Amino acid sequence: MNINDIKSNSKMHDLFMQVLKNRDLSRAGDLFSVPDVVIVNDLTQVLTEITAIASLPDYAHNDNDQSVVEICVTRVTSCIRETGSVEQHCDALVTLLESCLHHNLQLSSRGEDPPHAKISSDIISCIFLNYSKRSVMQRALPIAVKFLHKGNRELSRNMASYLSLAAIDHATLLSPHVQPIMDSIISGNYPLCRVLAQIYEVSPEPLQGHAMALVSLLPHCDNQEKLALLHLFSLIAKDNPTLLEASVPQLCEYLSSSVTAAPTLQVFLHMAEKKPSLLADHVPAMKQSAQRHPQTVCLAAQVIGAVGKLSKVKFDMCMLQYCYY
Repeated sequence: MNINDIKSNSKMHDLFMQVLKNRDLSRAGDLFSVPDVVIVNDLTQVLTEITAIASLPDYAHNDNDQSVVEICVTRVTSCIRETGSVEQHCDALVTLLESCLHHNLQLSSRGEDPPHAKISSDIISCIFLNYSKRSVMQRALPIAVKFLHKGNRELSRNMASYLSLAAIDHATLLSPHVQPIMDSIISGNYPLCRVLAQIYEVSPEPLQGHAMALVSLLPHCDNQEKLALLHLFSLIAKDNPTLLEASVPQLCEYLSSSVTAAPTLQVFLHMAEKKPSLLADHVPAMKQSAQRHPQTVCLAAQVIGAVGKLSKVKFDMCMLQYCYY
């Protein structure tokens, strides 16, 4: 490092301290002219100072302080992104994020985010860009899931997307948080349904008791959310089909849609492999589905065939129902 680099490093520390200690908005923009390599090792200290400022009693009413913090958070997160240093500063990021939970995060009457919601959004985005890093997720997820229930719909829906990313590689880290995730889904955050099958695959027990409640949510979900739930029900049907016994009439309603007919029959096939008697009264609905959606004929035939093996009477009934083919 040459003398100019040393001077830049010294100036950088002084500049950040001037901006933060003095709330000097006039110099805040200068932070972006300093190279990332010069500030990257200072970021934990900077985040600690930001946390202190954002925790002051008058912060929510101090426009100058909010502007200073907003600029500094942007500079910090951009540096972390460009230098790949999230693990180095993860504790400080999560501490700042956790501090925001103690403040109002709900939209104002004019539909505006309060200042701590803005900080939360930026920090959450920075953290979950690194969803593949287990150490980061291990530290952040217990705090992040708490934002599902802070009354900010946008934060909750964004968190659903971030948790879906985290579940790709780290579903085991989400399994201890099934209850707040379920509570959020039941309250209307249906995109979170996308994480359930991945959690179930690593930890089935916490979700098994929610099968009936989740089936009842299907009418409120969009197609992708329905498919995510039907995939979950397929996994449940493999392990314990009786958990879905009371829900079979509701599930039959999804045999009429071209989007959900095949996934629903897949659920029934797994049920039929273990307990075909649960489906004995629903053969006509499966026949109708196969008539409407020819691509489901093979699946429907397998389910109806499994039911027919129960007894000669059932077999004759199924053949009668299925003779169309």
